[in-house]
Amino acid sequence: MGMTMTQKILAAHAGLDKVAAGELIEADLDLVLGNDITSPVAIHEMCKMKTEGVFDKDKVALVMDHFVPNKDIKSAEHVKEVREFACENSVTNFFDVGEMGIEHALLPEKGLVVAGDVVIGADSHTCTYGALGAFSTGVGSTDMAAGMATGKAWFKVPSAIKFILTGKPAPFISGKDIILHIIGMIGVDGALYQSMEFVGDGIEYLSMDDRFTIANMAIEAGGKNGIFPVDELTKEYLKEHGKREPKIFEADADAEYTAEYTIDLSSLSPTVSFPHLPENTKTVQEASDVEIDQVVIGSCTNGRLTDLKIAADILKGKKVRKGLRVIIIPATQQIYLDAMEAGYLRTFVEAGAVVSTPTCGPCLGGYMGILASGEKCVSTTNRNFIGRMGATDSEIYLASPAVAAASALTGRITDPARV
Repeated sequence: MGMTMTQKILAAHAGLDKVAAGELIEADLDLVLGNDITSPVAIHEMCKMKTEGVFDKDKVALVMDHFVPNKDIKSAEHVKEVREFACENSVTNFFDVGEMGIEHALLPEKGLVVAGDVVIGADSHTCTYGALGAFSTGVGSTDMAAGMATGKAWFKVPSAIKFILTGKPAPFISGKDIILHIIGMIGVDGALYQSMEFVGDGIEYLSMDDRFTIANMAIEAGGKNGIFPVDELTKEYLKEHGKREPKIFEADADAEYTAEYTIDLSSLSPTVSFPHLPENTKTVQEASDVEIDQVVIGSCTNGRLTDLKIAADILKGKKVRKGLRVIIIPATQQIYLDAMEAGYLRTFVEAGAVVSTPTCGPCLGGYMGILASGEKCVSTTNRNFIGRMGATDSEIYLASPAVAAASALTGRITDPARV
């Protein structure tokens, strides 16, 4: 029996000719990632190991993004600790205010991940980099500490589910709609500890940003990772951004999958995830009676330039609904600059929205958009658990930038084709 794409990458990094689902392996790491919340814990654990610094100063990335610029004394102390650690260990890829961005948008932009890599990060959405043909997955801070110290990590080789994407998506159908549809179909534990491997002719119609979004939310279906084959579009992206030569792996024709699903992208409608789980999905037409108090467009899922362009195209020359709070967060400094030069930021401000420096902020209920009791928010973020963005009786509706922007104009969940 052959190997899946993920299994081939893991085998190569474990120095093995072949691995099988369920096998325990030790693999070499190409990058270890931490942020301002998870890194302090890892640093404390690494100190207990009494190691002499990080295994490779170029293969550790520390991104200050969740509560940065610091929202309070505690977050400032956390960042100070990570800053001092980065300095002491000469960590090359330390990103603080002025250089930082939301980690899972920043690292691909900086070319720190290429196809064929094995990446761990103390953040569950580290699976984003599967869009580039890498194996990347979230781990706990203790595993991050071990990775920083040794450059290695233990894995149980995952089995895989094949998702065959066919057809051309209709206008306003994005990667967010596709992954919400899939999560609604298989559930939040439908891919538990499995690799979600995406194939099919429909991939050619997906931008890199669409693919990043889909891979990012693999964890919301319980997946160990999400991964895409490396096609010409991926190669172009890697050539523009990558600092190292990619290693391209392809699944064997006889690779074994626990399940296969075929999704006709041409049949999808804009999709919204209702509270309080990403699997609780409805089409935008079924959701049109929900009135809202706030819209957030940003995050590691949907804060990229194409996301902002979609929102700007819908909002241009219009005003957001009176009394509605609309918060827009470019995911990196470069995206902020590009959006400014393209005129998107002016469009947002003139429409009555506010624009923030890059931060995870409201996604995890940190700051920059906390919800009060009973309030409802349409958000392009990736989780809508109880209390995720504020009060425990507030509600989060996950949607694409197009749906979010359209809803900002009407004050209720709205089909972007109708504004």
